[in-house]
Amino acid sequence: MRSLAAHGLALGVPPGWEGRIQRRGVSFPVERTRSVVHLANFALPEQRDDFGGGVTPAMRSPDVFVVLFEYGPESLGAPLFASKGVPRVTADMFGSRRLQRPLPGQLGCQHFFTAGGRPFCLYVVAGSRAYLPRIVADVNAVLAGLDIEP
Repeated sequence: MRSLAAHGLALGVPPGWEGRIQRRGVSFPVERTRSVVHLANFALPEQRDDFGGGVTPAMRSPDVFVVLFEYGPESLGAPLFASKGVPRVTADMFGSRRLQRPLPGQLGCQHFFTAGGRPFCLYVVAGSRAYLPRIVADVNAVLAGLDIEP
């Protein structure tokens, strides 16, 4: 398993997966960007939006795309981020109405949480329900190895 580490985040990338930890470019001088992690069990395009624009339309049934998006410190303490610790996903968390941009056959799940004193959104897109048991197991294996520094 290959390791990725940047911006106070570290995780293992399973064989056959691709991953990136990065920060978007700054659009305004006063803007502060946060970390975003992209993981997939297929080749990630170089151009992609934070939550999968440019990625999910090309997904096939067995594919999974994972986003870990960090929000700013102003989100700490907000009810949306009340869940503590890195979550695990379950099959019942997925649905077609939970996608940022619904596409036929795809399912998504979204979970907001705080870990290491940092607020995040975990967003997962599954290529199809048929592969959901494997996708859930694979995503949880990755999340089990996620380290978030304060």
